[in-house]
Amino acid sequence: MARYTGPKNRINRIFGEPILGNGKYLTKTSNPPGIHGATKKRKAPGEYALQLKEKQKAKYTYGLLEKQFRNLFTEAARRKGVTGENLIKLLEARLDNVIYRLGLSESRPGARQLVSHKHVTVNGEVVNIPSYQLKPGDIIGLKNKSAANTAITSHFRGKNMKFGWIDWNEAEQQGTFIAYPERESVPENIKEQLIVELYSK
Repeated sequence: MARYTGPKNRINRIFGEPILGNGKYLTKTSNPPGIHGATKKRKAPGEYALQLKEKQKAKYTYGLLEKQFRNLFTEAARRKGVTGENLIKLLEARLDNVIYRLGLSESRPGARQLVSHKHVTVNGEVVNIPSYQLKPGDIIGLKNKSAANTAITSHFRGKNMKFGWIDWNEAEQQGTFIAYPERESVPENIKEQLIVELYSK
């Protein structure tokens, strides 16, 4: 399955929350997509359905394909600590996600495009791999030519102050990945334990 490029609000309606975009069309009366919507005849989802839905939510939120997500889970399970928390840490440490968190892009797809078009540097070297895993202490910035491009800088939205695991130096136009975030600091509404249970079957 290729990366989803269809209507964002359709995905928001599937999960009942604005995981893509601002969800301005997502209301209390919004039904899931499909001809039947949320009918009373639908039975309550089973355990597997809930686990699968949570995995799909995480994939759509961070923009990963199935193989990428499975490989990331394998790495999370290999590391010491709680597998679910390790998975969230690895997702947050992706270069495209950190670009989004730093406020250099309005969305994760936009951040992915910045990286793949070679506008982003890590420790002074151009990196064009959105899935690049950052390590604590890595310095993220834009190429000089890109930093002077108003078509790029006009989409800056500013760093959210609640993300304490990253820092942005406005004077030098550089960000720092300080540390892997703790689970309670990550705002995404993902029940990672259900994902662990799904892959543990």
